[in-house]
Amino acid sequence: MIPGASDYDLSLSIDEEAIEQLLQTTPADVSAAPSLSFARNVFLPLTTACRYTCTYCTYYDPPGQAELMTTEEIRETCRRGADAGCTEALFTFGDDPDDRYTAVHDQLAEWGYESIHTYLRRACEIALEEGLLPHSNPGDQTREQMATVADRNASMGVMLETTADVQAHGGPRAKNPGQRLNTLRVAGELGVPFTTGILVGIGEDWTDRAESILAIAAMHERYGHVQEVIVQPVVDNERWDGGSPDLATLRRATAMARAGLPADVSVQVPPNLAPARELVDCGIDDLGGVSPVTVDHVNPAYEWPALQELRAVADHADVPLRERLPVYERFLGDEAWLSERVRAAIERDGVHGERFRAVRDRGENPAGVGGR
Repeated sequence: MIPGASDYDLSLSIDEEAIEQLLQTTPADVSAAPSLSFARNVFLPLTTACRYTCTYCTYYDPPGQAELMTTEEIRETCRRGADAGCTEALFTFGDDPDDRYTAVHDQLAEWGYESIHTYLRRACEIALEEGLLPHSNPGDQTREQMATVADRNASMGVMLETTADVQAHGGPRAKNPGQRLNTLRVAGELGVPFTTGILVGIGEDWTDRAESILAIAAMHERYGHVQEVIVQPVVDNERWDGGSPDLATLRRATAMARAGLPADVSVQVPPNLAPARELVDCGIDDLGGVSPVTVDHVNPAYEWPALQELRAVADHADVPLRERLPVYERFLGDEAWLSERVRAAIERDGVHGERFRAVRDRGENPAGVGGR
């Protein structure tokens, strides 16, 4: 039983035989993808407050130090991103701040917002106004919280990380795998195109990795909403000195993800954290979102690669590189997946709508990647 699943009335059984079969997977058992994709984004850390204190995470700041981006900062950053040719506004914040963050709650109230999610909704509206498609990753969410922002996002996400109960999540406010999976379920019920992933090297074992992949696959088979799964290694930083998984571990984990997930779900590795060139034959087909404007605020010590580096990875694999929107193409043709507000942003007149449609329409024309 996945820890915490019963707390959220999750009926999710992972077949032991399927786990054993997936554990036998090696890179030789999967095929390289025919192309690689990426998205051009701007990263907006709405707040660094977080209820969790995971031992590998440098993103969160303790109470008294965490701040909120102002709407002026949000607008200016979005404008710079749009001017640089980005299509995605990546909003993130630590999981819904708890009562320790009194200054954050007081600031939200002073600005007239009931919660961080109502503020996120306004931030997404600003992004749409400035010519970007929001993709929000605000951690665990209740149905009410996600419903508050879903219609202002092209896609959303949260890392499952692992179905295991690991010490790196320990403490009085430990992450709950059942709660994470409930967030995936809520996204499916609300019809939100969704990104999730596993974090490799935080204390989980190979069976845990297989179970995590199959749990994501089960959620997608139920709702059809998972667009990509990230295979992300933990990396050394000022709070984590436990080391990173070696190349052989990453290759096997990536191949397992490709083999264990439905074919319509993309497998991504973050090229600023993982040796993408050494993983292209393990079934990855996406290199994630990279920004020409902002740093990776979750992993600030690891710079985004330049577009030329992504091309070099694709050249190494001898496959084309193409740009994509934050919402995958297969969701664009079905009105059930995108709100009228997001769809209107893609179809509107002017330079922003033209940029969205150019990226959408040249998805099958890799030569169009690069430049505005």
